[in-house]
Amino acid sequence: MANHDVELLAIGAGPSNLALAVALEELAPQLARNSLVIDRNQEICWQRGMLMPEVLSNTTFLKDLVTMRNPRSKFTFLNYLYSNGRLDQFVNLGSFVPYRHEIADYLKWTAESLSLVELRLGTNCVDIGPIWTGGTLTGWETQLANGETIRSRHLSIGVGRDARIPEVLRDIKPEHIIHSTEYRQRIDTAHKDLPYRVAVIGGGQSAAELFCAVLSDLPECRPTMVMRSVGLNYYETSKFNNELYFPSFIDEFHAARPEARQQILTEMRHTNYAGLAPDTIEWMYRQFYLDQLADRGRLQMIRMHDVTAARHDGDEIVLELTDWRDGATQELRADLILLGTGFSPEMPRMVRRIADSIGLSEINIARDYRLIVDRPATAACYLHGVNEATHGISDSLLSVLAFRADDIIQDILRQAGRSDTPQTPAARAGNAAMRAHLTSVPAPVTAAPVAVPGPHGAAAYE
Repeated sequence: MANHDVELLAIGAGPSNLALAVALEELAPQLARNSLVIDRNQEICWQRGMLMPEVLSNTTFLKDLVTMRNPRSKFTFLNYLYSNGRLDQFVNLGSFVPYRHEIADYLKWTAESLSLVELRLGTNCVDIGPIWTGGTLTGWETQLANGETIRSRHLSIGVGRDARIPEVLRDIKPEHIIHSTEYRQRIDTAHKDLPYRVAVIGGGQSAAELFCAVLSDLPECRPTMVMRSVGLNYYETSKFNNELYFPSFIDEFHAARPEARQQILTEMRHTNYAGLAPDTIEWMYRQFYLDQLADRGRLQMIRMHDVTAARHDGDEIVLELTDWRDGATQELRADLILLGTGFSPEMPRMVRRIADSIGLSEINIARDYRLIVDRPATAACYLHGVNEATHGISDSLLSVLAFRADDIIQDILRQAGRSDTPQTPAARAGNAAMRAHLTSVPAPVTAAPVAVPGPHGAAAYE
């Protein structure tokens, strides 16, 4: 198939690159017309595996793709509600927090509302390589599964982190393991009337959501939750802690020494990881209480144990669990394993391959989310949602999407000589709204996602 040249190629049509596409259309329409977003899926569907009907987002609707940058944008969550005739109902709900399913539909609506940036679905990237001109990195060549080649000056990688599969489970047959990212797609293939013995691994929000969901999805199952923590804990949230999720804190975090960054991440861990929403804990405790009250013995929780080995025994999976208090071991036999183990802390495979292709010994990220190249370059690669070590714990969340998109676009424009004045986050926010007004971007007032969990809580990895 013929080659295709663009100025900017964005891989992955999730929230990050959709926020970037929106910002392109509002701030840099000429660049937008020469930009392409691709995704291997046939449709826009955010967090497909965890779209349980009652699960809420954990981010206010005011932190949608654009509101915090330009509240007059036509791409706001409020305008999505208005356009779909549901604004009255949402306002009457009296909550800052949409259901996760609503956020997914909002993202799909946004993608369908783009008019300048081209979007191609069902388009799988199989390889990315650098283009060198006289020793200078001048672009990227992306190979697609259909044989097409796309050449671009800039790349925007928004594919998310790779799912974390514990090493001890790597030899278990894939049909017996479901990671949270695949739950909704795969649980429907299970037989509803069979008494599955289900092991749910993990002690955070996603593991709890899996435990709650499987109770109704497989009504005859007997689930056991296995965690290494002493028990289920609430997220550590306060208005003071939440200020560390402000976009303005990214500058402070990025400027800190590496050891200071690590200390901050450690202290903030329970604000986003290894915790549950209050409603989730309340709901789960009541399920265990009712199970004991009815003397059913259906539900089980094993705390302070590590999964130290796993093997097949016929059609069964045998997990070896080791009590880290005294080293005692026990076996847990299961038919199905559900993993609420989150995502790998390593850079995604795609990013590592790109770094290898240009000879980088390590991956370093600039404040403007650009992969730092140690050779002359007029091309750039930008990374979304994988920069927690350098940009803080908010990097993988919806909270900073609008500002990150602006940072990236400003960096591209500076490189092209269209803008040469670095701006603070506050100035960028104000100027973005002004630019949107001057370029006649439509304007209903916006809102974005806020986090208040429901019966099944809110995922902490948004």
